[in-house]
Amino acid sequence: MNALHTILAGTALSLALMAGPVAPALAQQAAPDAPATETAPAEPAPAIDFGDDSSDWANDGECDDPRFTGTGAAEELLDADRGHDATDCSAAFAEGTVSLADPEDADVAATPAPEPVAEIDFGDDASEWANDGECDDPRFTGPGSAAELLDADILHDATDCSTAFADGRVNLVESGDVPKTVVAAGATSRIDFGDDSGEWTYDGECDDPDFAGAGMAAKPGPESRLRDASDCRAAFDLGTIWLGSASAQGTPSFDYGSDTSQWAYDGECDDPRFTGAGTDKKLLDDDMLADASDCRALEAEGQVSIRTVYSPGYAAGAPYDSSDIDFGDDSSDYAGDDECDDPRFEGPGAAGYQLDTDISRDAGDCRAAYEAGTVMLREGEV
Repeated sequence: MNALHTILAGTALSLALMAGPVAPALAQQAAPDAPATETAPAEPAPAIDFGDDSSDWANDGECDDPRFTGTGAAEELLDADRGHDATDCSAAFAEGTVSLADPEDADVAATPAPEPVAEIDFGDDASEWANDGECDDPRFTGPGSAAELLDADILHDATDCSTAFADGRVNLVESGDVPKTVVAAGATSRIDFGDDSGEWTYDGECDDPDFAGAGMAAKPGPESRLRDASDCRAAFDLGTIWLGSASAQGTPSFDYGSDTSQWAYDGECDDPRFTGAGTDKKLLDDDMLADASDCRALEAEGQVSIRTVYSPGYAAGAPYDSSDIDFGDDSSDYAGDDECDDPRFEGPGAAGYQLDTDISRDAGDCRAAYEAGTVMLREGEV
């Protein structure tokens, strides 16, 4: 009897152990009122208005819209490209290589690229009073202007004046007081041009023998050294002369400028006077003569080269035959201003702002500049 009891007890214990881990599962199955676990629905992806492809950098494989960030975004992002690189940015977003920098930008419609502010050349910030919150350029007037305005500050308080103009706190004194872009913006302030005490001042030619180029007088003499400031400064601004003795043997050396560009020392040449694999894809006029170290190093490596028209030797080889070029007519509003406004041409003799509406409409200026070697046809133009 005792043996039978022991056997039965052992069997019961074995069954209990076997049932142990199964029982809770059975209990859960049997509980009809147990609520099912619910997963919160995922937030819908933001509806992004990618805009259009009107950017100059559209369809280049990088997202240039400054609303986005990530490895698929271009290194340099401009506000003008906001909403204007749709194909590149939508593809990069789908691949996960860019994301919205600010989620609130998702539904922001593409903003139109800003138009040039009245095509005004604000110049540079070389004025002693630059960045003081007042516009010191005497071409402007209004509550945002400084109380005392000096001619020496013309074109030299760009940040203050452009900000005040955009805010409506200053206006141009006259619409005719809008000079074109200074080619060597900022460089002029670093050169001592002297004064206007020479015999040949204000004749439209530089007579100072310390300069060379197409804007020079035929026979500059030593008596004019540092004594033809206005003529020489104007020619230097136009890029038709450079520092380098006009009487010296050989071609003047190329002026690489300075390293004042915000992109200096980044391993790419940002100066638009250069071309080649080592140049940045976005070459801006503001960086002309402002990325010397990068451009000089890359030129030595054969990664960039000077665009022919910016080489001092090119202008020195003038005059050039222009008989095969159809320059058009002189119907441009800017015809006769001694700058080439036809966007088919590039070079130091070209206007800083060139509009498509002036194609073939500034014949006299462009022909003169072409023959003088200060402009040449852009690649692919005829």
